[in-house]
Amino acid sequence: MATVVCLLLFIIVWIAPETLVRIIKKIFTQNMPILTAAKILVYEMPEVLAKAIPVGILLGSIFTFDKLSKDSELSILRGIGLSFTRIMVPVLTLGLALSFLCFYVSDKMIPYASKAMGKGSHFDKHFVYLQKNEKQIPTRGIIISNFTDKAIKNLIIINFSNEKYDDAMTFKSILFAPYALLKDDCWLIPEAKQYSINKNGIYTDIGNVKDYKILNGKLSQDVYKMIVNSTKKERFFTTKDLKEYKEILKEQDFTDEYNYILAKYYQRFLHPLTCILFAVIGCLLGFSPPRSQRLVGFTVAVGMIFLYYITLPFFDLMAQKGVMPPFLAAAFPIIAFIISIFVIKKVKDL
Repeated sequence: MATVVCLLLFIIVWIAPETLVRIIKKIFTQNMPILTAAKILVYEMPEVLAKAIPVGILLGSIFTFDKLSKDSELSILRGIGLSFTRIMVPVLTLGLALSFLCFYVSDKMIPYASKAMGKGSHFDKHFVYLQKNEKQIPTRGIIISNFTDKAIKNLIIINFSNEKYDDAMTFKSILFAPYALLKDDCWLIPEAKQYSINKNGIYTDIGNVKDYKILNGKLSQDVYKMIVNSTKKERFFTTKDLKEYKEILKEQDFTDEYNYILAKYYQRFLHPLTCILFAVIGCLLGFSPPRSQRLVGFTVAVGMIFLYYITLPFFDLMAQKGVMPPFLAAAFPIIAFIISIFVIKKVKDL
């Protein structure tokens, strides 16, 4: 019950300052229906729940074990021969169950809710793809100015020539197309305006092109998936989609993006483990002599929560820039919590 109460309080504190105020404002200023506002609020819940579950088990276990300590019940349990590890078993069982729930929320509920709300379904942003040959020499540049998860619009296609000036590539032609059709084996551009360019960089001809094909074979599907996923936040992916996306990035040699997504992929499995570790830490911090100050354990717990969530972007950046291996960047907080368990246990003399 203490875990449930702490979890609900965290959700309220997280949602109230921004999401709830924004929804209430839309109700009064844009006449948003109450039912629609309620749906939005429900769809926002999973994203907060994934962060709230580890916090709930940490604060809940601290409160429970602190109360047991203050009432001398832990002393009685240990007096009849129960070890502290045996006393923690029910809390660890709850932590294990919540870790599975946390993974399910991240893997299924958040992607479903984001899709229902239309998050990441339309982007008015540029996407640039550079196609290279076997020698890693650029052969074509594709600039997409507007796209959704169902359409590719406003394309600029730059075909590079074999001529070079020092270290600069020259253009053979530039095409402007209003849209492209995604086929099973290529991108088909029904109509486009082509500007032919000579080796001196001067336009020699302007004409219309029909049924122009680019990105043949599997590459057409991979690049399309990269476009759709490029501005989508990683928490909106299912674990399966996240794995598929990182494989495409690796194959296309997008090193920075691959390292970042790989770290997020590892975090998808490691983050739920914090429920078990936080359960142990909560039990250790909650155990104290009957007359000791309760505030100390809660202060340490809040500090650990703050450090965990505020340092995640830092480790993501370390992985993205190649400073740390992606797995180490994802696992570093877990390693730190395991070390802190041994430190707290040593300090508590358990």
